Amino acid sequence: MISTVSRDAALIVTAAGLIVAAVALARTRRAPLALALLLDFFTAAALLYLAAPPTWPALGAAALTIVIRQLASHALTAARAARHR
Repeated sequence: MISTVSRDAALIVTAAGLIVAAVALARTRRAPLALALLLDFFTAAALLYLAAPPTWPALGAAALTIVIRQLASHALTAARAARHR
């Protein structure tokens, strides 16, 4: 039961992330903002997916999602700093 609920919640959060990122991109025309929002939602979905009894593939996917989020955040911050120089 909990695994079905958490996986459904993860799918809903993933879909919401796609919608929020698309709306943010359409309204602000700022791709870095839309990407950051999308990755935050993906991270939340990965963590929700782990609320079910965790498996190694689910743990690996969550860890990979968090690593990608951290790398993208670092790259976006570096790019912003380079633009302001």
